[in-house]
Amino acid sequence: MSRGVEDFEAWVQARSGALARTAYLLTGDVHLAEDLLQDTLARVADRWRRLARTGGPDAYARRVMHNLSIDRWRRRSARPPELLTGEHPELGRPGDDADAVERRLVLAQALARLTPKQRAVLSLRFYDDLTEVQTAAVLGCSPNTVKSQTRQALDRLRVLAPDLLASLVEEANPR
Repeated sequence: MSRGVEDFEAWVQARSGALARTAYLLTGDVHLAEDLLQDTLARVADRWRRLARTGGPDAYARRVMHNLSIDRWRRRSARPPELLTGEHPELGRPGDDADAVERRLVLAQALARLTPKQRAVLSLRFYDDLTEVQTAAVLGCSPNTVKSQTRQALDRLRVLAPDLLASLVEEANPR
């Protein structure tokens, strides 16, 4: 096996967890997130030699993932119909209490009502912990657009999920 393939496999192993979480934040669905992650990794693999030389596979992968997510949103009519079930396998974790599950449900529903660009900005800024300039570079827009999209998204979340904000403030400041 060549050194480039080994390097790519090591990078995938190190970064796939974080990329999978970002994909879920962008899609709100485990299966769509898996597809998005696979498409992203395929595109990174195609350009791995150049990316390994320049040292930018993480930034390239985030940019590809966000662009693919926006492309899929634009082609929403080509997507298969969703099947509604009473189960939420992506929400439960062993040891979670009912409040944690409820908070995740409320947050997921509120995030789903944001625009794709607002979700992308929030996930890059607060989940991937990128600066405004880095987020702008990933999304191909200006830092001012990132600032306004962030402000609008947070304002919308405050309207859509005011109880969530109160519970997070209460959790951060226990009595």
